[in-house]
Formats: sequence, structure tokens, C-alpha cells
Amino acid sequence: MSYELIAILMFSTMMIMLMTGQRVFGAIGFVAVLASLLLWGDRGGYDIGFSAAMKLMKWYPLLTLPMFIFMGYVLSESKIADDLYKMFHVWMGGLNGGLAIGTIGLMVLISAMNGLSVAGMAIGATIALPELLKRGYDKKMVTGVIQAGSSLGILVPPSVVLVLYAMIARQPVGQLWLAGVLPGLMMAAMFILYIAIRCKLNPSLGPALSPEERDVPMGEKLRLLRAGLLPLGIFAAMMVPFVNGWTSLVESSAIGALTAFLAAVLKGRMTRQVFEVSVRSTLGISCMFMWIILAALAFGAVFDGLGAVKAIENLFTERLGLNPWMILILMQLSFIVMGTFLDDTAMLVIVAPLYVPLVGALGFDLIWYGVLYTITTQIAYMTPPFGYNLFLMRAMAPPEITLRDIYGSILPFVLVMVLALTIIMVFPQIALWLPEYVYNK
Repeated sequence: MSYELIAILMFSTMMIMLMTGQRVFGAIGFVAVLASLLLWGDRGGYDIGFSAAMKLMKWYPLLTLPMFIFMGYVLSESKIADDLYKMFHVWMGGLNGGLAIGTIGLMVLISAMNGLSVAGMAIGATIALPELLKRGYDKKMVTGVIQAGSSLGILVPPSVVLVLYAMIARQPVGQLWLAGVLPGLMMAAMFILYIAIRCKLNPSLGPALSPEERDVPMGEKLRLLRAGLLPLGIFAAMMVPFVNGWTSLVESSAIGALTAFLAAVLKGRMTRQVFEVSVRSTLGISCMFMWIILAALAFGAVFDGLGAVKAIENLFTERLGLNPWMILILMQLSFIVMGTFLDDTAMLVIVAPLYVPLVGALGFDLIWYGVLYTITTQIAYMTPPFGYNLFLMRAMAPPEITLRDIYGSILPFVLVMVLALTIIMVFPQIALWLPEYVYNK
């Protein structure tokens, strides 16, 4: 049997197992170890899994993962995120679409707190959505706002998914996080611009708050401003030392976790229940990601041994005669197709052993490609008919918002994201300027 056929058989077996509902790490790891046993015997089979585990345990930047997850859960469970929305509510409610714009701002700050898009979706659906509906905002508009805003969670640092990409692509986590800053802020600004223009043309989509609701004493406004900017202060306390080279990435993550914990204590919100939920959730998510990384490393090792990446590169460039940009666009389209039934983590660990080396061989920057990957997977999440985020939104939304409303809400925001993706593809320095500046400095 040829190596190419073995690679195709491995890939198809893994996809079938995933379609039957098996856990991602179980399906990927099982196929990797079974293939290595059949190809190289007992010794090869044992070595593949063992060496992947040792590589994982020795990867020092992985310590950032539980730190940032703990920071996000502390800020979320202690209700500090609620203060953010109250701040936006008071300061921006007087504008047409102001609360929707504030919701995008809320999502950006939540992303900087947690690094998971699901967290942004959960907080937006439970805090912002009821308030927006109660104040007469168009339900399609606000549903799209929350889904689009949550997409920033895996792009704005500290993105947990970019940590996983860094491990698989063997790229520095710090550079990937910095690469996501400007694209994430640019996409948030494009969302805000779209909301502002649309609500200006049709004020009924996002009516301004009544004068009575806006009549808040300046002292109360300033108090809410201080409370709402607390997460931004925590983010600055964590990132400023790292950007200036005073601390390593792991040390900065520890500063962020400790600062969030102290903030919750000083505000009197660090109860036993909050601490226990934060620790348990951090442990569960960290272990899940570690199992997935372990399985992905084993799977990638088998693919490297088979030379599958070289075979696919020859297929695209020599047999089909495609240029590098056409191959890159086909890769992005494949993510959109896979996003109809897989989440971002599963997509990454399934195709990374093929795509990441191929991207490098085609001459593209792997840091830049990591940003393209995160944006494309979020577009896939929100694309009908089976986008992951669509059904997650349906589970969290109130009964008056139907699946039809959710499908209809997302098209304008998907088009904005496609435009943002195109701009970053055409102008790679949007993603690469900040990491080059910081690391050269």
C-alpha cells in the first residue's frame, strides 16, 4: 500500500469516527496510535504516544493556558463582567444603536479576559441580549451583534485557540497573540461602523435610551466607569510588562491570574463558590486541551513519517498546477465546509498536520496564517446551515428568537468578516507589524 493511500485511509477513518460522535482527542489519538502500530510495530506504536506526551510536558508556554482560563473564570463568576455592561449602558445608551455598539465593546474586553468565544457568547446572551430586546432593539440585529462579537474571543489575546495553534505549528505564542491584536481591533471597529451606519439610516433597529434612563448623576457614571475599566486595568497589568520585555509570557499570565483574583477579593466577590467553580472549570478545560494537543502531536508525527505533506504539496503544485494563493484560498474554503460540523479545536488538530507544513513550504508566514485560520473558523462557525455558533445561540436565546431569526441575522456580519479576512490577506503587515515591532525592540 502506498504512503499516500495510508494517509487517506487514516484521515477518512478519523472523520468517520468523529461523525459517530466520538470525542475529538479519542478519535485522533486512536487513529494515530493504531496506524503507528500497524506501520512500525510495537516499538513504533509505543514511541509515538510516549514522545508526544514528553513533548507536551516539556512545552513551557503551555503553563499560560490554565492561568488565562482561571483569570477569565474569576472575572466572569465574580460578576465583574456585569459591571462592564452597566458602564456601556450608561455611557453609550444615548446613541442610536449605542447599546449594540457597547455590546461589541463588552465582547472585546471579555475576549481580553477569557480567550474563548463560547465565554463571550454566554455572557452576551445572558447579560446583553435581554437588555437589548427589552429596549426595543431589532431581534435580528442584536442576535447578529452577539454572535459577531463573540467571534473576537479566539483572536484578541489571550486567545486559548492560538495557544493550541502555536503548539502544533511550533510558533511562539507571544508573537501569535500580538499578531491577533490589530486584526481583532480592526474587525471590532468594522462591526461598530456597520452598526452605527445601519442604525443611523434606520433608527428603529436600535433606538436610543429615553431621557429618563439617560438621566444618571455624574458621580454614578464615574463610579461605573471605574468599575467597568477594571478588566482593562487587569489586562494592562498583564500585557504591558510582557510587551516591554520585563516578563516572560508565562510570568505575565501568572500576573494576570493573580491580579484578577485580588480584584475579586477586594470587591468582596471572591466567595468559596466562585473560587471552586473557577478552579474546577479551569482544570476541566485545561485537561481537555492537553488531551487534544497530545492526540494532535501523535497524529502529526505519523503524517510526518509517511511524507503525506510532501505528497499533497506535489499534488497541488505539480499535478494540478495551482499557484500558492489558489492553494491557500482552497484551504480557507475547506475550513468553512468543516465548520458546519466541527469546532475550531477539532478543525485545527485534524488538518494542522497537513496544512501548517504545506503553508510553510509555499512560502507563507505561519504567524500570519494563524490569524487567517482563526478568522476563517469563526466565519465557518456562523455560516448556515450547520454553523456551530448558530445552534449555540439558539440554545441560549429566549423563545421569541427563532432559528430563522438567527440564520437571518448573521449574513451582514459574515460579509464584514470576509472583508476583514480579505484585507488581512492582501496586507499581511496588519497582523505582522506588532509582533515584529515588539520582538525587534
